[in-house]
Amino acid sequence: MADLFEEKSKDWDSNDIVQKISSSVGGSILSHLTLNTQMNVMDFGAGTGLICHHIAPLVKKITAVDISQSMLDKLVKKATLVAKVETICQDITKKPLNQQFDLIVSAMALHHINDTDQLLDTFQRHLKSGAKVALADLDSEDGSFHPKGTEGIYHHGFKREGLQGSLEKNGFSQIKFINAHTIAKAQKSYSVFLVIATKI
Repeated sequence: MADLFEEKSKDWDSNDIVQKISSSVGGSILSHLTLNTQMNVMDFGAGTGLICHHIAPLVKKITAVDISQSMLDKLVKKATLVAKVETICQDITKKPLNQQFDLIVSAMALHHINDTDQLLDTFQRHLKSGAKVALADLDSEDGSFHPKGTEGIYHHGFKREGLQGSLEKNGFSQIKFINAHTIAKAQKSYSVFLVIATKI
């Protein structure tokens, strides 16, 4: 599988938009969820660990999952994450992990997944009963957020009611949307939501 983020990984952490999204989403997760030092967390589409950075001090362990080895290679070089974060480079929709988690977080990864329902079902299968997801991504946009021709983009954001329906269909309840961030880019604004839901 081609690593579509190999080139982007080189300066990912210095990208101002990426930094602001990660800071806002990380802050929103901490504001709306109660974390504790017994929790095992999956960060799906973990990239270089920018969301892990916010969560790691407050939980037992994070399993950082991504299909970009180059991004995960950046993560493992961060001394603050080494003791708390395990990296796994694989497509968990095709090859699930043999473990369940207390929480799954994800930031700006959903739009890179073709079959959202399959992914949500995969999340549900990786969660303990009563565990939660906290998923951040773009609200529905006109397709201008990514440069034309960008590979690996399957959705131009999401309509909240549609995503809520998919979550309900795949075994989640207590669904809550939060306005996490607004991105100013090329004289346009793009809103980012955080949705929190509980496995039934």
